[in-house]
Amino acid sequence: MARSFRVETALKKLGRDIGDARKRRRIPTALMAERMGITRVTLSRIEKGDPKVNMGAYAMALLILGKIEDLEMLSDRTKDPLGLDLMDETLPKRIRSRRGRKNLMESPNV
Repeated sequence: MARSFRVETALKKLGRDIGDARKRRRIPTALMAERMGITRVTLSRIEKGDPKVNMGAYAMALLILGKIEDLEMLSDRTKDPLGLDLMDETLPKRIRSRRGRKNLMESPNV
């Protein structure tokens, strides 16, 4: 796997945040690891931001801490201005009605 300073920095921050959230909730490492279905060693690796731990383990930690919504919103398409701009570039310049089809504006269903 290729290494990236930004990815490693982001994972370390995520790991620290998970650890801090666990401590604020007064959840011992043994209980957290048991709830996640992992070992305490793996939980320690998560809290250190180890990039070799699978994403599912990070997601499970967020779920247990009540923070899974944050993960769900990470790549939410409505919060992707570049992606939306790229989609808008492909919008047609004009919309023409086809012969034989009713104009949508004249349709009684609108």
